[in-house]
Amino acid sequence: MRFSSPYGIITLTDERKAHIFAFHPDVARCLQYFADTLANPDIAIVSVHDATVVICYRFIARRKKYLAIVVKITKHPFALTAYLAKKPKQSNLYS
Repeated sequence: MRFSSPYGIITLTDERKAHIFAFHPDVARCLQYFADTLANPDIAIVSVHDATVVICYRFIARRKKYLAIVVKITKHPFALTAYLAKKPKQSNLYS
């Protein structure tokens, strides 16, 4: 799967999707929100562990949680994982 974003076209490989659904099964019902979350995140935060990783958040009202999609920013950006969170992590906002 491929999604437009401010960081380029984000790829979600079958392997990464299987990882997400295995470790975060609640995200499977949120796949429909991936495109909006990546194209226009409510919040985007740079990882404190890796400056080339951005966490894109979008609040999902039906779930009362944020969908967080972790993206590795490279020449060909790709989704590392995704999960639901009660609130975004605190870090530097991505500019």
